[in-house]
Amino acid sequence: MWADARAQLADADRASPLECDDLERWAVAAYLVGADEECVEAWARAHQTCAQAGDVARAARCAFWLSFGLLNKGDLARGIGWVDRAQRLLDDGDVDCVEQGYLRYSVALRSVFEGDAAAGHAGFMQAAEIGERYGSAELVALARVGQGRCLIYLGEVSEGVGLLDEAMVAVTAHEVSPIAVGDLYCTVIEACEELFDLRRAQAWTAALSHWCDTQPELVLYRGQCLIHRAEIMQLHGAWADAVEEVQRACERLAQPPGQGAAGAAFYLRAELHRLRGEFASAEEAYRNANRLGRDPQPGLAQLRFAQGQRDAALASIRRVLGEAADPSTRARVLGPYVEIVLASGDVAAARIAADELVEIAATFGAPLLRTSSALAAGAVSLAEGDARAALAMLRVAWTGWRELEAPYEAARVRVLIALGCRALGDEDSAEMELDAARVVFEQLGATPDLARIGELSRLAVSAAPGGLTTRERQILALVATGKTNRTIAGELVISEKTVASHVSHIFIKIEVSSRAAATAYAYEHQLI
Repeated sequence: MWADARAQLADADRASPLECDDLERWAVAAYLVGADEECVEAWARAHQTCAQAGDVARAARCAFWLSFGLLNKGDLARGIGWVDRAQRLLDDGDVDCVEQGYLRYSVALRSVFEGDAAAGHAGFMQAAEIGERYGSAELVALARVGQGRCLIYLGEVSEGVGLLDEAMVAVTAHEVSPIAVGDLYCTVIEACEELFDLRRAQAWTAALSHWCDTQPELVLYRGQCLIHRAEIMQLHGAWADAVEEVQRACERLAQPPGQGAAGAAFYLRAELHRLRGEFASAEEAYRNANRLGRDPQPGLAQLRFAQGQRDAALASIRRVLGEAADPSTRARVLGPYVEIVLASGDVAAARIAADELVEIAATFGAPLLRTSSALAAGAVSLAEGDARAALAMLRVAWTGWRELEAPYEAARVRVLIALGCRALGDEDSAEMELDAARVVFEQLGATPDLARIGELSRLAVSAAPGGLTTRERQILALVATGKTNRTIAGELVISEKTVASHVSHIFIKIEVSSRAAATAYAYEHQLI
């Protein structure tokens, strides 16, 4: 829809210069398919056309949307230049209109980008008041979200979140334009992630996903939506689906180049490669993320740690934590920091970091952060030799990850619980915990964690033919009975694409090229 509209309007403009209505439509379509400079040009022409016709308010509105795109891309100088131009038009004509509120919004947005949350809050409040006076649900929604995020930055978290929820009513009631809809969804989801509010982030991501699905030609927001969805898939253990989703995000955000979310997509791709032990691919993806403006830390430090380069990992994570200023950023770094410094033997530094994470978690009150802090505290207590205290915290962490439906994180806690049981002489419980963790790691394909289980377990585990995981053996057995991917997906309650991905990996591992050959292999190795 949007791509077709953009192409048709561009063709029409080449035949005969468009009037203001069509220039505005062209600008919107270009924005939503990610053609940024084309969008800027169309808005600029619409602004000039309206100004020449004496429609000052409409000219100011065009300048606002032009600045909106520029400011959100980080082009503050050009963005505010257009705001100043529009404000001069309104001041010269002594025009009191709703566009005054939109311009207040842009100025407030610049304040936020410059780190002045207090000034931003004041500006957004003015914009909301003007929007209410003129009955503009769109302006009020934009301004309320801006107010909410500023309040969160200023420490008024509950009030800020309340404004975010209030503003989103306008979105669900279809009272705002497509440009504003996508921005509001992504802004609110970003705020939820900063607050570690997983449940809200999941709910709004699902809503954004549904909205994007109704407009499949979207590029700007569709790519961001795919990233959010992939993050949730990763957390819930659907790694194969997450890989496919993040691949689509990378492809969507590759053209046109320069889209800010592209770096985030490559970072998530790197994380998935790292967790699966695909270290060369992870390193390449981290480099791409960095090239596109996304800091590759703390993931890169965790990669170095997994590669056995502990000095490099320690140097990186110490620098990253030292540069982290706000609590939200520090909270994301403290968990990896504790793991890496513990491995280096610096238990005292790990204790200080774990205690800080506990304090931050108490401030935020988010289940995700409380669970992460319990894991860090339990790991440090275990290193300090207090196995009983460690187990108490680790069981809190395990319960928390289970409630958050995060199987990988829960399995990693079980490995630490096993070490705690072993320290207390309970070898049977230790092996049972390790075995439970092993099953999860096999299902996920978490190769580095499986290797660690092999080092820690004192029970011999027979290697599966072809190095197949438990899930792969299960799927191969079903393939050998003649079942289709769709049937297998239904039986195992996973997606058909995930089954296809597993089948492809199985064929590579056992060196076959057909289902018939795979069936013969399964019978030969008594896998059914």
